[in-house]
Amino acid sequence: MRIVTEQAKSTTRSWKLVGMRSALVLAVVAAGAATYAGVRIAEFETSMKRVYDVPLRPVQRSTDPAVLARGEHLARSLGGCFTCHGQNLGGGRVEKMGPLGQIQAPNITSGKQGMLAAYGDAELARLLKHGVRRDGTSVRFMPSQDYSWWPDSDIDALISYLRTVPPVDGTPGVVELGLLGKLFDRLGMVAFDVARRIDHENLPQAPPPSESAQYGAYIARLCQGCHGEKLSGGRIPGTPSEIPEPSNLTPHETGLKDWTFADFDKLMRTGIRKDGSKLHPFMPTDNTKHFSDTEMKALWAFLRSLPPIPRGNR
Repeated sequence: MRIVTEQAKSTTRSWKLVGMRSALVLAVVAAGAATYAGVRIAEFETSMKRVYDVPLRPVQRSTDPAVLARGEHLARSLGGCFTCHGQNLGGGRVEKMGPLGQIQAPNITSGKQGMLAAYGDAELARLLKHGVRRDGTSVRFMPSQDYSWWPDSDIDALISYLRTVPPVDGTPGVVELGLLGKLFDRLGMVAFDVARRIDHENLPQAPPPSESAQYGAYIARLCQGCHGEKLSGGRIPGTPSEIPEPSNLTPHETGLKDWTFADFDKLMRTGIRKDGSKLHPFMPTDNTKHFSDTEMKALWAFLRSLPPIPRGNR
């Protein structure tokens, strides 16, 4: 009996020792992870204070009806201005992103607290293509990296149109980021620090608009923020459960493998899938429904050219 008791005590001591060692290892790992996270968050804060030396360029503002029509098209489609900033562009919409933070879209009219009242045309052009604010620091979250490829003529057309929008007294907008949001930005999972993602001296140059996959690749940049760099969808890292998982846009069986252009066009313009179900309102069909036929066919051509990737590989 004594031998059995001693063996039991020895076994208990061994398990306690294993438990202590495991706890120590976990503590070390946790401390290392906390240190790593702290370093990356500090990098984010430093980057957001960086002043970019991006020169202003003169804007050719126009009152030509064709130019204004182009500007309005961009605002309603590729620019997504009305989707984010509201139907009167006065801002105020709040996007709650759980532990990542909370974003309130600003007023982009010439009214009280509006960006057009505070920014000159050249400053607006720099903000749109470079993600650089008046003071030279980076804008937060506004996806300038997605349309830095626009030709200057399109930027000028958009600014010309926005200057015709009636002024609205709205909100200047607020971006409140949690620690997780700052960390995920540095890990490349979300884009809050916009200007550092743009090569300011070598902006991308898109080919002329056409129904080609080459042109569609530039339009598809608008999709990557939600559907991932590979466009295979899946949960956006760190977002709460009420934000739906973006779909797989590749020609995989979990994506658009059996879809036709007609199916895709209907989805983008009405928010209704081929099976008759409706998309979640998080999908910005308010702007995709305004894509021109050329833009829609170009985007479809690019998506069909992608390798089939299982959903969730982003």
